[in-house]
Amino acid sequence: MTTPAFPVRPATAERFDDVAAILGPRNPDSAVCWCLSYRLPSKENRALAPRERAERVRQLCARPVPPGVLAYDSDLVVGWCGVGPRAELHAFTHGRTIPHVDDLPVWSIWCFRVRAGHRRRGIAQALLEGAVEHARGHGAPAVEGYPVDNRGSRVDTTMAFVGTRAMFERAGFAKAADTSSVLNGFPRVLMRRALA
Repeated sequence: MTTPAFPVRPATAERFDDVAAILGPRNPDSAVCWCLSYRLPSKENRALAPRERAERVRQLCARPVPPGVLAYDSDLVVGWCGVGPRAELHAFTHGRTIPHVDDLPVWSIWCFRVRAGHRRRGIAQALLEGAVEHARGHGAPAVEGYPVDNRGSRVDTTMAFVGTRAMFERAGFAKAADTSSVLNGFPRVLMRRALA
């Protein structure tokens, strides 16, 4: 068995500094998402001060089920993928743009971040596959993603955080539904992969 080019590990409390290196700003007083915008109600999300965001993510990393996975190039953290039970993600449990296909307690993959200077090397694909294994290891019956269906067109780097349909298809996902969500001018589709 060969060692993966970019090993993927859960974002545990012991790896919080690596999570911060990917998600956090250089200036700790700058307001950035910290991958919380899909997880929290918008009012609560907007009310968090910059340093409170970091602390919230630190708390999530300390839970028995980490909030995502990290990719590494040797000892350097080079990527993040948010993955967790859909029931814990406010935007997907209360939003109207991403449909519910059925009542299965699926997990969702909603965010990819790859360190600048390391893009276009397969890190996002490694993160996706690692997220699937993370979900499987925690008993998820299926996992979903909501990428853009860009049909081969280039996606702006700042809007590529949801992934592309082709990327999900390469990881064994199939389209399960259309959505009414649009990102960077591209429609988003609901992709699903059964794990049970």
